[in-house]
Amino acid sequence: MSLDKINIRNYILILIVIAAAATRFFHLESFTSWFNFTPIGAIAMFGGSYYKSRTKAYLIPLVILFCSDLILNFTVYYNIDGKFDAAVWTYLSFMLMVTVGRYMKKVNVWTVIAGSFACVFIHWIVSDISVVMMTGSMYPRTFAGYLLALQNAIPWERNLLVSTLVYSLVMFGGFEYAKSKFPALQLNSTAELQHS
Repeated sequence: MSLDKINIRNYILILIVIAAAATRFFHLESFTSWFNFTPIGAIAMFGGSYYKSRTKAYLIPLVILFCSDLILNFTVYYNIDGKFDAAVWTYLSFMLMVTVGRYMKKVNVWTVIAGSFACVFIHWIVSDISVVMMTGSMYPRTFAGYLLALQNAIPWERNLLVSTLVYSLVMFGGFEYAKSKFPALQLNSTAELQHS
């Protein structure tokens, strides 16, 4: 397969991730019960699953998430305080979610559903560490405080689970459908595996 076809696949994958990340800018201010309805879990799993190159699998989704975070912080939340303690745990959870996608040997409904649950569980367990550890936290810096943070995060994680399932259906389903219609999006050769 030619280099042009490899590039087409990579560009399509990047466009799908960017399109999903762009939906983070739909301001759901009036739908506060759906706060945390976000594509981040699906983006991480998608990148991990379709990029065979470890570097691209982690780098592309992380860069796109970071850029969308910067834009959101500057334009929506106006929260540029220079504190990165919470972000470290969030990005660590995101990297682990990419790893979930890397372990998906075959894309089908069941692996995507299982991966979605795994991603949300990782996000819940890892990102809530920051809630307890950050300066000025409303939770005590104890295991009991961490358990309380986990309990209080359940509604947010429920929204993340629903959004991860929905976005995964669209992203994985859309790309699998496109692969069936456009052979250039298939991975067939060893050379493609090394460059994808």
